[in-house]
Amino acid sequence: MTRVVLVDDQAVVRAGFTVILESEGLDVVGEASNGADAVRVARRERPDVVCMDVRMPGGDGITATRELAGPGVADPVPVLVVSTFDLDDYVFGALEAGASGFLLKDAEPDVLVDAVRRVAAGDGLVDQTLTRRVIDEFARRRGPVAPDDDAVALLTAREREIVALLCRGSSNAEIAAALFLEPSTVKSHLSRIMTKTGARDRVQLVVWAYDSGLAVPGV
Repeated sequence: MTRVVLVDDQAVVRAGFTVILESEGLDVVGEASNGADAVRVARRERPDVVCMDVRMPGGDGITATRELAGPGVADPVPVLVVSTFDLDDYVFGALEAGASGFLLKDAEPDVLVDAVRRVAAGDGLVDQTLTRRVIDEFARRRGPVAPDDDAVALLTAREREIVALLCRGSSNAEIAAALFLEPSTVKSHLSRIMTKTGARDRVQLVVWAYDSGLAVPGV
């Protein structure tokens, strides 16, 4: 059973999410109302996913995300950011801090459940209505980076093609269609790419690609 910790400063939001998730067989094992408490609860419970708000009094979600899932964390806990805001600095800060996914709070219940399951499975997720916008804005804010020769050498030509399409917001099915591959083949390629790069999921693979200069803003 997928174990979840909920982090939001509004008790009514946590209660609503608990009802939604537990009605679908997921197990809410802890709650927190701020970032500092989130870190303590998550480290104690070791959940499969932390659903993290970003704007909270008494400790923000970005700092908590970095402590739980950021670069250098030896045993990271996957974080799904669930925010009211779509394209604000908090979202991009959370992605850079190591978040594995991003979802708007007004998402339908089945979308929330699916997002939690996908992040728990290591797939990562960005709200499908915002994928292209989120990636475009993330790339614009990062600016162009010269390609890292070691990063380029790390991947095969086919793997670099797949990463490029992923960074354009393409789904596995869309990547498969563009490259005349089976979706299962794309999934296998992505799994190998994440192993090579150390990326935990699709979202962090996109972050790695822009940091390494393999993805070019606007392309």
